[in-house]
Amino acid sequence: MTGRGSPRRGPGGTSKRGKPRPGPGGNNRRSLEGKGPTPPAQMRPGHPAQRRAAGAAKAGARGADGPRGADGAARAAGRPPAAGPAPARARGAGTSAEIIAGRNAVLETLRSPVPVLALHVGPRLDSDPRISQAIAIAADRGIPVVEAGRQELDRFSGGAIHQGLALRVRPYSYAHPEDLPARAKDGEQPLIVALDGVTDPRNLGAIVRSAAAFGGHGVVVPVRRSAGVTAGAWKSSAGALARLPVAQAPNLARALAAYQEAGLFVAGLDASAPVAIDELELADGPLVLVVGSEGQGLSRLIAERCDVLASIPMHRATESLNAGIAAGVALYEVSRRRAISGPGRTAARSSRPV
Repeated sequence: MTGRGSPRRGPGGTSKRGKPRPGPGGNNRRSLEGKGPTPPAQMRPGHPAQRRAAGAAKAGARGADGPRGADGAARAAGRPPAAGPAPARARGAGTSAEIIAGRNAVLETLRSPVPVLALHVGPRLDSDPRISQAIAIAADRGIPVVEAGRQELDRFSGGAIHQGLALRVRPYSYAHPEDLPARAKDGEQPLIVALDGVTDPRNLGAIVRSAAAFGGHGVVVPVRRSAGVTAGAWKSSAGALARLPVAQAPNLARALAAYQEAGLFVAGLDASAPVAIDELELADGPLVLVVGSEGQGLSRLIAERCDVLASIPMHRATESLNAGIAAGVALYEVSRRRAISGPGRTAARSSRPV
C-alpha cells in the first residue's frame, strides 16, 4: 500500500482504499487519441452540404452543364470557381425559382395562372381562413403542399415575413431573340415588341397580354436593367405568358440590328416624334415595335438604331402614358392597319427609311 502523497502505482492509479487499479493494458489506445478537428460540412457523410457537393461533382463529370458544373462543384466544396470567361447563356435558360411569402401574397398568386412548384406551410398556425383556402387551391391545382418548420421557412423566404406560408414559383424559361420571327405562320408578318428600360414586372405582363391579343409573336427584354418574368408579371398578363414567349437579349441594340439584317423594320415610340402611329407606313410589314420607359423614354442608342420614330397623338401634350398602355395603343393601331392591308401584302426592306 502507498501512503497519501506517494506516487500512483501502475497506469490505472489506486482506489480509495489504496489498492492498485488495473490499467487498460494498451487496449482501446486509438479511442483515447481523439478524432482530430471537425471536418468541413461538405466532407461530413450525410450532411446536406456534402450531398450538394457530390451532386455538383457528378454533374460536372457528366458535362451536362458544361463549365457551370465545375463551378458549381467548386462553390459547393467551398472553393472559388476557376477563372476564365463567363459561359454563354444557353437558349431557354431560366433564372432561379422565385419565393413568394405572406398569406395574402400566396393566396393571390395561387388564384392566378402562375406556375407554382410547391406550397410550404408552417406548423401550429392560428386559425385563419386564408391558410385553409391556400391549401384547398393548391390541392385543386395539383400543387404539392410541404410542411416545414418555422426556422426552415425563415431560411426559405430569406428572412421575409412569411406568416407560415410561402410559395416556390417555377423559374421562367426565356426564349432566344432569333427564334421569335419564326413564330409567324404562313402569310403573317412578324410582329415583335422590344422593351427599353421598362423595369416594372406588371408593365411587362400587361405588354405581353396586349401583344398576344393583337397578333404579336414575342417580346424581347434586355438582360440588365429591365423587368423579368416574375409572379407579378404572370398575374398582370392574365395567363398570356403561357402563350407568348419572352426572350432576353444580352444587348438590345445588337438584337435590333440582327432583326434589321433579317429584314424586319424597327419602329420606336417617342412622344416628340413628328410621325403619328396611325400614319406609320411600316405597320403592315415585318415590324419590331420598341417601347421605352414612361419617365425616360427610349435611350439615345436605341432611338438611333430605330428606322423610324412614331408618337401617339394626345389632346394634351403634358400628359404621358404608362408603358403598358402605350404599347397596347400602338399594337392596336398596327393590328388595324394590317387588317386593312390584308395578309397577302409583304414589305421589302429598304435602306433605313425615315
